[in-house]
Amino acid sequence: MSLPSASPGNQRWRTRAAVIAAAALTGVGAIAGLQPAAADPDPRTFATCGEGTFNAEVTQSGGTWTARNGGTTVYSGGDTRAAIQAAIDSLRSGRTTKERVVVRGDGSISAGSRISLRSFTVLDVCGTINVTGSGSGDQAPIYARGVRDVEVPHLRVTGTPLYGIFMRNVDNVVLGDIQLPLSGGLGIRIDNHGDRSVRSRNIRIDNVFVSGTGTHGVETYGLDGLTIGTVTARNTRHAGLLLNDTINATVGMVDAQGAGTGTGYAAFRTANRNGRVSGSYPTNIRVGTVIARGGGRGVFCVSESGGLVIDRVDIADAGNNSILIENCYNVNIAAVSGAVTRGGEIRLAARTEFPNNRDIIIQNLTVTNSAVTENPCGENTTFRNIILSDSRMNVCA
Repeated sequence: MSLPSASPGNQRWRTRAAVIAAAALTGVGAIAGLQPAAADPDPRTFATCGEGTFNAEVTQSGGTWTARNGGTTVYSGGDTRAAIQAAIDSLRSGRTTKERVVVRGDGSISAGSRISLRSFTVLDVCGTINVTGSGSGDQAPIYARGVRDVEVPHLRVTGTPLYGIFMRNVDNVVLGDIQLPLSGGLGIRIDNHGDRSVRSRNIRIDNVFVSGTGTHGVETYGLDGLTIGTVTARNTRHAGLLLNDTINATVGMVDAQGAGTGTGYAAFRTANRNGRVSGSYPTNIRVGTVIARGGGRGVFCVSESGGLVIDRVDIADAGNNSILIENCYNVNIAAVSGAVTRGGEIRLAARTEFPNNRDIIIQNLTVTNSAVTENPCGENTTFRNIILSDSRMNVCA
């Protein structure tokens, strides 16, 4: 296969990096050691729900819910939300250590209602909360605002919530095994929009499965200190995982199928000055692996975001750009290894309202039946160790 000729204008081959055209390479181009996007996970692969000591318990018998704190019954009736809220509200007022509520049973709540967590609360839900009807605003079956030190080790939500989990201006949050097979709404949103001068801090999400949302799977805005194990997204209307204006984040894996189909959203998107720390972009957003099949884009960095390194990417059949870097700074894609197969091109672009791309590295990629394009030319862009199979590359020198 011959190398393509230079295109008009300021686009030509970057020859100072190691680029290999390999026409003999075929196939999906999966990275060694990575498996294709898996089927839906077993929702009970983590530690058993409800084990150990607790301060309050909510149980179901037929159509009746009973909430008890020690020997005191604090609720008995048919309202799932009221029973769980009564158990939470029965915990010690003004506590400075965590107390635990265990919920055992399946029930329904309205999309126009919420279960509100208080500070120093652990809520372990051993069952399914099904959300019905419609609502408005920031209603969610699990809601927290202006609180700290809360945990949800297990949760399964179905139906049509506005949000599966909504948290605003919170600190020291742990979400464990979260299962959100939804039919609309947004899976998890954690932000600081009650007081944007103060970031939400120290947020941990161990494992989340989210599908069927009307918008994003998991979204953050205004966080400092985020640790995510795995986000598994299936057919989310928009992004699988979206980080906005978040700093000091570590993500193990994003595994997405059909995320953002027909849109410009991506399996993994970073936006709105994400990774910007005191006006600069030190590396502070670290992602282990992004796997994307179909959907909109695979990876999308936009609107003055950066400080990002993704170790491994495995993207196939993206309906839009496989990777789009637009007005971003200090971004390293495929620091270890990567594959892009079919679908839209890998593109470095810029809008005129923001400064151009700067300090972008695209490397260690096998590109099959796709393309790599840089237009306009960024500042200090590096392409290296790119293997092309039935693909073209048109980047700046």
